[in-house]
Amino acid sequence: MSIFRGNVDPPDRMKQPIPEEEDRVLDKVAKKVVMWHMTTPAIMFLESVKPLNYIGAQTMVFFEPIIQTIFNFTDYDTFRAAMERRENVENLLQKIEKFDAVAFEREKAIKKFMKAEKKNWKWYQRYLGLFKPKIQLPEELSAPLFPDMVKKKKSWFTGSGE
Repeated sequence: MSIFRGNVDPPDRMKQPIPEEEDRVLDKVAKKVVMWHMTTPAIMFLESVKPLNYIGAQTMVFFEPIIQTIFNFTDYDTFRAAMERRENVENLLQKIEKFDAVAFEREKAIKKFMKAEKKNWKWYQRYLGLFKPKIQLPEELSAPLFPDMVKKKKSWFTGSGE
């Protein structure tokens, strides 16, 4: 007998893993949050509404006709189904924190590179901002953070030309 009500056993490790489609959509959402620099507000929001995740998922069902006209419907439907389960809210939080750590390390590396680069500048370049040299970042720092999230630009001249 326990003084606590309900189940106080540790979580079951034999639960089924997240389906591949839901995991892909959660990755996509987490990367977008980090790309938009909205990590802190997203974490605070998700932590505060974690107990209400099922109600939030049902609200997403209510707004589905409006959202369907704007966004990709299959991803929205998969995201709604994922948010119905409480463990997916925690998984989304962990993914956001993981991608934010990657972005933070990259920003730190860029700042370190810029600091080393500025040591070679003349005093008037450094303090007055006059005649600043053009800086070329190394390839690993200039590449997009999440290459799979970058949209390809459409050109008028692509195609077969017919």
